[in-house]
Amino acid sequence: MSAHRVAVVAPSPVSMFNLAIPEMLFGKVETDGRPGYEVLVCTADPGPVPTTAGLDLHVPHGLDALEDADTVIVAGTGAPFEPDPRIVAAVRAAAAGGKRIASLCTGAFQLAEAGLLHGRRATTYWEHADELRRRYPQVDLQGDVLYVQDGPYLTASGYAAGIDLCLHVIRTDYGAAVANRVARLALVAPVRPGGQTQFTQTPLPPERGTACADVRGWAMRNLDKPLTLTDLARHAGVSVRTLTRRFHAESGVSPLQWLLHQRVERAKELLETTTLPMDQVARACGLGTADSLRAHVLRRTGLTPSAYRAQFSRLGTAGREAPSSVA
Repeated sequence: MSAHRVAVVAPSPVSMFNLAIPEMLFGKVETDGRPGYEVLVCTADPGPVPTTAGLDLHVPHGLDALEDADTVIVAGTGAPFEPDPRIVAAVRAAAAGGKRIASLCTGAFQLAEAGLLHGRRATTYWEHADELRRRYPQVDLQGDVLYVQDGPYLTASGYAAGIDLCLHVIRTDYGAAVANRVARLALVAPVRPGGQTQFTQTPLPPERGTACADVRGWAMRNLDKPLTLTDLARHAGVSVRTLTRRFHAESGVSPLQWLLHQRVERAKELLETTTLPMDQVARACGLGTADSLRAHVLRRTGLTPSAYRAQFSRLGTAGREAPSSVA
């Protein structure tokens, strides 16, 4: 299978951080020992491209690179209110050709100018959200999410949210196991759902300490067991009250909220990468019964477990075997 081609568009002056994200993440994807993606950076005027850091980057490829791409990603720019008409036209043509279109940070202005976001949910960097809303009132702007997908169009809010969007793309293309492996290789957080109505959930805040790291790791290794708050506190060697206080200080959520989040994520991975019956999936992730699995997956994703599996099954690219804990 040939590599999925990704064209990253660099508007001037481009964000160097935005340009680095796709190559950093997509470049770590391998399937059957071969690259899963081919990433090409392009721009309207090939040659030196100014960046927001005051440096010039040499980009040899023009916008004709979009013609052969499967996915087009428009990077953020320091001049978001001046969409380049050549980029706008090229992105519009790529969308008409059925390509997946995404933007990072202020790149959303290019997509909005192309009319791709009219009547759709989208997001952009919070500092410029009001301006995008004023200029393009037809866009259903989501101001408090990491990223949004509406049909074939994806938009990320800003900076590190671009990492979340790219990991989401990898998960969509190759499954949760591959995306999480890439996240580990890149030393970033695992896939965090961002803002899609049909697959939304509140992402966990970044962890701010390590005092509870051991109990979190222990819980992850024992998700198939009916863990209680008392079990977690006993393993940590502290009282329930102390654990709750420390856990919330580090993770931003209660221990049981964190645990439920991890159980649902494990369930989603099993639905994607195995053919286990629903009752076995429920037991493997600690949700107990198929009815409980259905209720939690439906609430978090908007899909029943069966529908989620039908849409996201990756048995051709992810592992077919059940984890040893559920064999």
